[in-house]
Formats: sequence, C-alpha cells, structure tokens
Amino acid sequence: MMPSVIQAVRKAGHDMMNEWLLFALGSAFFAALTAILGKIGVQDMASNLATFIRTLVILLMTAGIVSLRHEWRAPDTLSRFGLLMLVLSGIATGLSWLCYWRALQLGPASRVAPIDKLSVVLVILFAAAFLGESLTWKVMLGGLLIMSGAIVLAL
Repeated sequence: MMPSVIQAVRKAGHDMMNEWLLFALGSAFFAALTAILGKIGVQDMASNLATFIRTLVILLMTAGIVSLRHEWRAPDTLSRFGLLMLVLSGIATGLSWLCYWRALQLGPASRVAPIDKLSVVLVILFAAAFLGESLTWKVMLGGLLIMSGAIVLAL
C-alpha cells in the first residue's frame, strides 16, 4: 500500500517525497493499529490503568530511541518556553488519551475513532488562530469534509 501512495504523490508532480508525508502516513497507520489493539486490550481492565500501561511502554520506547540516537540534553540547555509548551502538550495528550480510551472502552472503535479525528478540524482552526496558518479554500473544504465524514460515521 505504501509504494502506491508514494508513486501517486510523485506522479502528482513531486520529484522527491517529503519526509513529513512518510511520517504522517506512518502516524495514521499506527493510530489505526492503536485503536484496534487498544479496543481489544481495554476490555478487561479500567481504561485509566490501560492508559498508564501504554504510557509506560511509550516512555520506555522513546527513552530507548533517544538513547540510541544520542539525543539527550542537559535540562538547562533547553528553552524554558519550549519546555513549558511541551509540558502543556503532555497534559493535553494525557487528557486526550484518558478520554479516548474510556470512549473506546464504552463504544465501538469504528465510531469512536472518527469522532477523535475531529481533532484535525480543531487543529486547522487552532493553527489559523494561534500559528497564523492560512485558511485556504482547500483547507476549509477538507476540514468540512472530515467533519462531515466523522459525523456520518458516528451516527
């Protein structure tokens, strides 16, 4: 599936594949696996405990990657503002995960995941409001289509 996506993007006029696109496709693939595997795993335990276990796995996995890539830095060399934003982002991630896993425990994955993807529409709005990104007609149309699809799938 990935080679055909890469070929389609290249045929669309892109000589070189943008690295961000490969990672974004990987993110979508692993997010889909997360929903399916998580739905199975959360059936026999509290959703908060499931979130904690997943968080430990993520912590260990990312610590290993940072170690292998020699990316550790002394805390005093990091931007305080950047750290604050990452702490706030971590809090938002934790709250998102707690809500997501509880919703996944209570509802069907095929309906929970599309509602969760309404975050795409919110990112578009927040990026325009806080980051100054453009709200072009393509971005607005895409956001409306995502919102419409999520609503149709959730009903």
